[in-house]
Amino acid sequence: MALLNKTQLQALRKDSQLQAELAGFKLQFSTTWGLFSPKAIDEGSSMLLDAIKVNAEDDCLDLGCGYGPIGITLAKLAPKGHTTLVDKDFVAVDYSKTNIQQNKVPNARVLLSNGFDQINDLKFDLIVSNIPAKVGNEMLTLFLNDAYRQLNPKGRLVVVTISGLSKFMKREFKELFGNYKKLKQGKTYTVSQTQKD
Repeated sequence: MALLNKTQLQALRKDSQLQAELAGFKLQFSTTWGLFSPKAIDEGSSMLLDAIKVNAEDDCLDLGCGYGPIGITLAKLAPKGHTTLVDKDFVAVDYSKTNIQQNKVPNARVLLSNGFDQINDLKFDLIVSNIPAKVGNEMLTLFLNDAYRQLNPKGRLVVVTISGLSKFMKREFKELFGNYKKLKQGKTYTVSQTQKD
């Protein structure tokens, strides 16, 4: 690796701007190195947004929002509801705030939260997450149990995972919620849904 000069380093530190059409909305995002998928909307998030059904009045949660593409799209799809975006990374939270303003989304807010620990008594009709492949069973167990408690009756949990986790998700969804539905299966990713009775 070559030693870069000051100008080259400043260019690398400059925010990236990307445009994407998600669920029919033309959106613009500011991103930076160190956040997940800073150069383009990742395949898993796109697949999730293509597969999901959102009602106009849904109160939504995007868990692990990154710079906000999923949560901002949910807020656009549910203009009569409120969407909360959370991430444990303060850099992601800052960029999500910027992107909420940039895309003029008045019904969305973002919180710094490790999983559900800052959610308190908020309840949701829809909880969505693009779950990292290496999150670990303990964090997944916390996530699923907390999601169950924070969902309204008939509320839905929709996740996109690498396809290697799909059997695990199916088993855990059935055990905890009593149901499982595969919304979309791709070569690399699977979108799974469960519903609270």
